[in-house]
Amino acid sequence: MEKKQYVLAVPNFSNGRDHDVIEAVVNEVRKVSGVKLVSYEPEHDFNRTVVTFIGQPQPVKEALVNMAAKACELIDMREHKGTHPRIGAQDTLPIFPFKDITIEECVDLAKEIGNELHNKTKIPIYFAGEAARNEERKAFAYIRAGQYEGVRDLLKECKNNEERKQEYENRKPDLSVDGLISDTAGATICSAETDGLTAYNIFLGTENIQIAKEIAKGLRGPTGGFSTVRAVGIKFPEREGVVVSMNLLDCSKTPMHRAFEFVKREAERYGVMVTGTELVGPIKLDYILDSFEYFFRLEGFRKEQVLETHLMDM
Repeated sequence: MEKKQYVLAVPNFSNGRDHDVIEAVVNEVRKVSGVKLVSYEPEHDFNRTVVTFIGQPQPVKEALVNMAAKACELIDMREHKGTHPRIGAQDTLPIFPFKDITIEECVDLAKEIGNELHNKTKIPIYFAGEAARNEERKAFAYIRAGQYEGVRDLLKECKNNEERKQEYENRKPDLSVDGLISDTAGATICSAETDGLTAYNIFLGTENIQIAKEIAKGLRGPTGGFSTVRAVGIKFPEREGVVVSMNLLDCSKTPMHRAFEFVKREAERYGVMVTGTELVGPIKLDYILDSFEYFFRLEGFRKEQVLETHLMDM
């Protein structure tokens, strides 16, 4: 009997504050048979919501296209404000191999998703990760540079300027009607990658935001830290203290406990304590067990010692 294939999707859309909009977008995932909604995490300060679901490839594609269309219908990027980088109403549509499917098949699926969404809605599309059309566009940060407002204005300024033709070619969407991004919906990034990111927050017992920013600068890859970590220092208005908020792009290369120990050690230099941590969305069991093994200094530990792992193949 042929094994069923499963894909992990972790899209995010640019609203974390309006309950009605959030529910309307997430409901598009709930409606699709063959998709399991794992979680959705509205983030007020970022003003975005991260959604996590699992399913077979075609139902996942249907859910992603439908939710993106709804997000772009309900969210006007001209009115959007938030602390997290973003380029569109449906900001990203990333997929990852989950079970019995290859990254090559996920790349093909990501391209199908982008093409179908564009054909259905005319939303401009960028392909990223392993689905990118060149090396630079693999990174979300390159595509988002300048964010929605900056990319919108840059493309308008460059499009018919012969002196800036190369700059325009470098930054224009892979799929678009007019070579620009939408004034209302911005653009959507469709990607396929081998491993899903883990969103992780570490809270510090200080109101000094500059301390969090300095620690984040030392932690993230582009400014000299861990190559698979992206981090910012911010303040969540709804709680005391400041936070080092990070995306761990590959916990097999930078385990969660390594990031934690770095932040804890750096905070101590400022006389500041770590007051707590938070996972935003789901995490793979292997990554939890890595930190479990590390902190308890276990010798000869095997994943099979966790009883629940035996249920997965029953």
